[in-house]
Amino acid sequence: MRGCSRLSCRARLSEAAASVGRVTEPAFLAAVSTSYDTVADTYVERFPVSRLGPLGHAMLRAFAEVVLAERKGPVADVGCGPGGLTAELAGHGLDASGIDLSPRMIELARAAHPELPFAVGSMTALDLPDGGLGGLLAHFSTHHTPPDQLPGVFAEFHRTLAPGGHLLLGTHLGQDEHLRPTVGYGGHPVSYESYLVPGERIAALIDDAGLTVVARLDEPSPDGAGRSFAYFLARKDARGVSRR
Repeated sequence: MRGCSRLSCRARLSEAAASVGRVTEPAFLAAVSTSYDTVADTYVERFPVSRLGPLGHAMLRAFAEVVLAERKGPVADVGCGPGGLTAELAGHGLDASGIDLSPRMIELARAAHPELPFAVGSMTALDLPDGGLGGLLAHFSTHHTPPDQLPGVFAEFHRTLAPGGHLLLGTHLGQDEHLRPTVGYGGHPVSYESYLVPGERIAALIDDAGLTVVARLDEPSPDGAGRSFAYFLARKDARGVSRR
């Protein structure tokens, strides 16, 4: 089988944790890491997996089914937070592991799901082999990335996916909104920023990275109140060719 086994993926994830501290991070990555370290414990209390909702669970099941059917390799949950969705993927029969920029989130994930591998790492530079993943989940973890950095992130997703592998991206949408909150979950101070871009641009960036969107689910905010969001299920060309 192409890709990496659970043990080799676990080893690579451990290497990723060690390497993060040696790399000089862009300011936005440092802000995300520090902010989520601060809010992690409150986040776990307020956002259990049960809050995902029926449509979110349906997309996760569909993703699991297509990855299992293709049999291209393990799955990485990138921006895994406390690991609840990583565990859900494993519950669907996938060989799942989690990566997050926040060391505290990874501590909580390991404590809650000791049977699964988790490591600190950045989606901007995944320490994973080329073409080793059958699936990659990025569940509401890319919206803190400045829009001009998204092509590089999606290129990393393409690089690490096996030909025929699938990406499931869930993200907030907006009309080029740039949010700079100072307080996060539980009233804790944060310094991360959020960038809400239109869904059509997200779809175009996914396509530019060499991934074909095969399904999309949009959930507009009711009566214009709150945020809209969408899920994109995309597949890497079986030949593994990028269109960038």
